[in-house]
Amino acid sequence: MRKTARIFNVIAAMSLIAVFSGPALAEISGQCSNCHTMHNSQGGDSMAFDGSSGPYSSLTRGTCFGCHGQGTGDNIVTVGGSEIPQVYHTDSTDLAAGNYRYIVTGGDAKGHNVVEIDGVDATLTTPPGWAHSFPEMRDNLACSGKYGCHGLPIAPADGSSMGGSHHQNVDGRCDTADEVSNSYRFLISVKGFENMGTHKYQNLDANNHNEYFGATEPGGASSPCVGCHSMHAPPPTFTVPNNSISGFCGTCHYHYHVLDGIGGSASGPFIRHPSDVVLPVGGEFAGYTAYDVSAPVGRTTVPSSISSTVTPGTDVVTCLSCHMAHASPYDDMLRWDYATMQAGTTGGAAGSGCFACHTEKDGS
Repeated sequence: MRKTARIFNVIAAMSLIAVFSGPALAEISGQCSNCHTMHNSQGGDSMAFDGSSGPYSSLTRGTCFGCHGQGTGDNIVTVGGSEIPQVYHTDSTDLAAGNYRYIVTGGDAKGHNVVEIDGVDATLTTPPGWAHSFPEMRDNLACSGKYGCHGLPIAPADGSSMGGSHHQNVDGRCDTADEVSNSYRFLISVKGFENMGTHKYQNLDANNHNEYFGATEPGGASSPCVGCHSMHAPPPTFTVPNNSISGFCGTCHYHYHVLDGIGGSASGPFIRHPSDVVLPVGGEFAGYTAYDVSAPVGRTTVPSSISSTVTPGTDVVTCLSCHMAHASPYDDMLRWDYATMQAGTTGGAAGSGCFACHTEKDGS
């Protein structure tokens, strides 16, 4: 199978590139040779973790997917005593952003079709909600780089866009977000609180989850255009409207994150489901007060700890309230099976998914 073969060509490529230490900071520690090689050969053998020819950017021993997508039965692997979160694995418990394996087992509709996995999206050539007819992103969406999410949006799409970030990584509360290293999950300009507790990297339950940062109006004070077009100013940079996670998504999915795109108002009626909009304080929404990881909310201030409660009228809907960032078992990267959302019943989906927020519509 072409997809599977492609994955395992890179699966072990960088198994030591991110060696984390400590609950507050996850800066790389340990021997330099764990991650780097000076000449990409030793005794006639390749120094790349997958045995490929290399060499790789920044003298690393592979690609970023080789570190975080090793395809083992663990969602977190331990290397040199340190834990490395996995975005591709066979464990039954996924991390907060999902699992790219669902694309291989279920098809392109299950997630973001990064080139490290299947190369070409069989259906889409540009992101849904894209503001322009270019560039074509059918076969160049990557984990990082010019057409990636992590690191600086610069070419080429390799480790150079992450330059120094792992060595300077700030974990936990990311409320500055003016560099890749101090931004939420290396998403430049995004603020938030990274779960670094007992079940770090996971959205496990009400007491163990990431805290996403949200705004109170889609698009914020400036257009999402600013995000991409700020790249032309030296040095290369990237600005997310209001530093929110939805604003970051909106730099590619533009029409899903501007007022005109959702109906012209932050208070409805909407033509697309809004993000960066305050959860209404009354009516059906008043019942969403206990945090549900099947429909996480955003906070309008970057918290210093995890909260198990939701406050309608203060907390906000984000893109990640409905979607996974990487991939999910369901079409459109949804957190739940949309086909099971049946209004007016108390079926198996009662109280979850759409009904976590729309509490009165499932008949419970």
